[in-house]
Amino acid sequence: MELESSVCKLLVMTLLILNSRTARSEEDRDTLWDAWGSWSECSRTCGGGASYSLRRCLSSRICEGQNIKYRTCSNVDCPPDAGDFRAQQCSAHADVRYQGEFHDWLPVYNDPENPCSLKCKAKGSGLVVELAPKVLDGTRCYTESLDMCISGVCQIVGCDHELGSTSKEDNCGICNGDGSSCRLVRGHYKSQHVSGKTEDTVVIIPYQSRHVRLVLKGPDHLYVEGKTLQGVRTEVMLDQSGQYHLENTTMDFQKLSDKEILRMIGPLGADFTIKIQFASEADSVIQYIYYQPIIHRWRETDFFPCSVTCGGGYQLTSAECYDLRTGRVVVDQYCHYYPENVKPKPKLQECNMEPCLDSDGYKEIMPYDLYHPLPRWESSPWTSCSTSCGGGGIQSRSVTCVEEDMQGNMTPTEEWKCLYSPKTAILQPCNAFSCPTWVAQEWSP
Repeated sequence: MELESSVCKLLVMTLLILNSRTARSEEDRDTLWDAWGSWSECSRTCGGGASYSLRRCLSSRICEGQNIKYRTCSNVDCPPDAGDFRAQQCSAHADVRYQGEFHDWLPVYNDPENPCSLKCKAKGSGLVVELAPKVLDGTRCYTESLDMCISGVCQIVGCDHELGSTSKEDNCGICNGDGSSCRLVRGHYKSQHVSGKTEDTVVIIPYQSRHVRLVLKGPDHLYVEGKTLQGVRTEVMLDQSGQYHLENTTMDFQKLSDKEILRMIGPLGADFTIKIQFASEADSVIQYIYYQPIIHRWRETDFFPCSVTCGGGYQLTSAECYDLRTGRVVVDQYCHYYPENVKPKPKLQECNMEPCLDSDGYKEIMPYDLYHPLPRWESSPWTSCSTSCGGGGIQSRSVTCVEEDMQGNMTPTEEWKCLYSPKTAILQPCNAFSCPTWVAQEWSP
């Protein structure tokens, strides 16, 4: 009996131990892993690469989950002269014989079957060879995507440069944008043949434009002229199908029997003038489409100086129009040109609230906008109308920003103090009715 009792106690204890281990493993499954190690060096120094971290399984059993994780790194643009990363990997095999010969290798892009293998084409021949089963980590899977190859597998990369992210750029190139920073431009052109004229301008596409597409139908030929912000001009003749490069911009050109197609993803590195070279007297028609950035935008200024040095005052912000290309402030009319631009309203805040010194010591003064009105627009009476009748008359008045003191006296002040409210009109039409006219009655008997 004692033996049976001991065996029972042993079995119960064993079950309790097993149950506690099972519960603990379910609750703290990750405790079977060691801590994540430090991140490795980035696979690239620019252009977007990959880094990894490892962890070790501390259990004799199989740990659930991955022992390696990745993240992107070096997400800065490479210098213009750095060259394409996939092309660098192909050219690295130039000093290795293939079938007894040396070749200059060019990259094969956008392989639908295996975008993460290193396929290269021998320059001057149609020979295409897989020189490595995997490209280096950080190589783009496709030319028009941020997705990158890591350990031979194409990984999704969002525009925020995060692995597995679904973030996408809008047509303006803004990550998770709403498309409000650019405008869609469509148009068409028909060649005008003039005696002695051999070329003509089709359209000027401004700097930083995106998703450009032109289709020419007819006998004439396209060519492109780039003009930088510094005024440097460069021309590229499009004589055969292929990729062309101008001002850090890649142009994909197709020359077919009955038409020519030009595509540029952008953003354009300069103002591009698309021109046409006449080939015969027959007409050509060009259709084009692109997304043009709204080059001039409003931006809010810092707060202006406080209206008083003590005792409670106010200060306002304003808005200024600036050129996105140069970062310089320009006249407001440039921003009014784009209906998409909405001028931000001024903001107002209290300032210099500390009491002012007085002969009786300190005297507390209420905040400016509580003890008398804020500055406001004050209008003079309308002038007489420029015409007495017949429409087209105009009358005007002056509008001034004024301040009112404690005694109710008003004095003119700087206009920025009134920008928190819209300025009243200074012109208006008047006497729009018809002028009196002579009307002939019936003749008397």
